[in-house]
Amino acid sequence: MTGSSPSPAEASRIALGIEYNGSCFNGYQAQKDDRVITVQESLESALSEVANHPVTLHCAGRTDAGVHATGQVVHFDAQFARPESAWVRGGNAILPPTISICWSRQVSPDFHARFSATSRRYRYIFYNNKVKPAILSNLVTHHYRTLDEEAMHEAAQLLLGENDFTSFRGTACQSSTPMRNMMQLSVTRQGDFVIMEVTANAFLLHMVRNIAGVLQAIGAGIKPVEWAAEVLASKDRKLAGVTAHADGLYLVKVTYPEHYELPESAPGPAFLCC
Repeated sequence: MTGSSPSPAEASRIALGIEYNGSCFNGYQAQKDDRVITVQESLESALSEVANHPVTLHCAGRTDAGVHATGQVVHFDAQFARPESAWVRGGNAILPPTISICWSRQVSPDFHARFSATSRRYRYIFYNNKVKPAILSNLVTHHYRTLDEEAMHEAAQLLLGENDFTSFRGTACQSSTPMRNMMQLSVTRQGDFVIMEVTANAFLLHMVRNIAGVLQAIGAGIKPVEWAAEVLASKDRKLAGVTAHADGLYLVKVTYPEHYELPESAPGPAFLCC
């Protein structure tokens, strides 16, 4: 696309809803190593072509390598006016099949994909069957022992509220505080899928996967329900057990104040009954 120098009236801030299969990428965030492929770099390359100028993206949550998203939100500043549909159609025509732009909206200049968000929601999906899945390989975490989802849900309630989540914090986490407000944490079953759903104001590095690891041990009968509270109170990451695999984790929803009027969409992924 071509265009003249932008005027202030043409400049705009654009928010996009993004879906991606994280197994194909070394995380969301762009890296200095050109040998690795990230979601951010792929998106910026495609959107720069549509925008006809270099685009720098800001995201709601920097997902790790192997982690998926159905509800990621990003924003950037466009120098030229484009129809909202152009960002979706133009971007998707260039992007690899493992990334999709689901919607676009022009937003006010004060919008920020990360700092304007009031909560983030993740789903962690166990495939609970004696036989590993082939079709859903890299999209779920396989656990062959029968999981007691009711025990997992009971344990999950012990982690609700504003707490110090040091025990569930990855060792490389750079957050200035381990305090987070856990608004919702549930575990349910749909056939062979055991689904952990968690909403908080923000998350620490590997926090969701470490919670999934604790609840998995409880669901398998290795640890009692009360162990979840003991791990939380200990403020010791070494006592929390394994970090669950990235394959089962999805960023499914980011919530913003209503005045931004961003689209609502089903959290997904598509193989679940949302």
